[in-house]
Amino acid sequence: MSEVFSFDLYNPTEEHKMLRETVRNFVQKEVEPQAHSFDRKEEFNLSLFRQLGELGLLGITTSDAYGGSGMDALAATLVHEELSTSDPGFCLAYLAHSMLCVNNIANNASEEQKKKWLPKLCSGEWVGAMAMSEPDYGTDVLGMATTAQLKGDYYVLNGRKMWITNGTIDEKKTPCDIVLVYAKTGEKNGRPQISTFVVEKGFEGFAVGQKIMDKLGMRASNTAELVFENCKVPKSHLIGTEGDSMMHMMRNLEIERLTLAAMSLGIAKRSIQEMNKYATQRSAFGKPLRKFGQIQRYIADSYAKYIASRAYVYDTPRKLKLDSHGNRLDSDGVKLVATTFAKEIADNAIQVMGGYGYVGEYVVERLWRDAKLLEIGGGTIEAHQKNITADLEKQDQVLFS
Repeated sequence: MSEVFSFDLYNPTEEHKMLRETVRNFVQKEVEPQAHSFDRKEEFNLSLFRQLGELGLLGITTSDAYGGSGMDALAATLVHEELSTSDPGFCLAYLAHSMLCVNNIANNASEEQKKKWLPKLCSGEWVGAMAMSEPDYGTDVLGMATTAQLKGDYYVLNGRKMWITNGTIDEKKTPCDIVLVYAKTGEKNGRPQISTFVVEKGFEGFAVGQKIMDKLGMRASNTAELVFENCKVPKSHLIGTEGDSMMHMMRNLEIERLTLAAMSLGIAKRSIQEMNKYATQRSAFGKPLRKFGQIQRYIADSYAKYIASRAYVYDTPRKLKLDSHGNRLDSDGVKLVATTFAKEIADNAIQVMGGYGYVGEYVVERLWRDAKLLEIGGGTIEAHQKNITADLEKQDQVLFS
């Protein structure tokens, strides 16, 4: 009986525990010292990113046969939580590479394609991205305007993608090495057929349009517009068959939303740590701030929200299969809850710390800015509300029996 109650939801195996310790040490030693400066410069720390490859994190959910670490969704969850306690912007670049690109290829590409692309992506030699959103289309995936037409041995890709994390890797607008691009390849039964292509840096007709600057938050990750003008993509760079993209998206959206929720946990945890420390050290009217009821409310409510959302987030990967889909209800649910709580908790931290919380030196100002993106990227909170309501209509007999 004692063995049953010894289960650790957050570190269920020794391997998970060791991974968390490794990442936490790396964050303290390498990530934290650079976080403030790279946010202010709006630069992506490429050399630091490549160190993640040396730790085996860039292909964390990918088989070791292709240079990955072969770990599970829970491992990906804890890595994103730990990185985001220090630098959510840097972590977002990591997520775009490891989840949106690498995990996508690992679960949807052919054996030949995996052998070709994954080793360089897992090592950090290559930086990867995924391009779905467009200037006029975000959540409305089927409305995308980018097209791909087969002409002989090549597809000709035309269109623009917007808000692409890792779309460029520097201030010179150098494209990332490899990007998964979703494009229309026709229609079937009146519905657009969306297909997935791998475009490599140097392909004719592929360029970075603009590097998007002056973002509210997540400034340590590069965001760019990608332009495809008669871009020639070999037939061998089509993932699966034409029209497979909706399945690819559904498989990958669940792990994307789970890890975005995990990023929210990191923001929440660090915000609580900072406000708790400040409320202990700072005094007013002859006693520590933490002795005042108003301050106690901010700290206690924040802690309860963090613990509740953390339990939900870490329960979800136990039911998530990386090579399939079927748990959209909870992958949407954890992102809806955790992202909103993270923003509220970061806001509470600023309120507790007053003027000090409002300046960059004290971290929570940056965390507050970074938290807002998580309510938008990877699906808006409104999209999650729509999905959850639709799924509950189908599943209420199972859930509430």
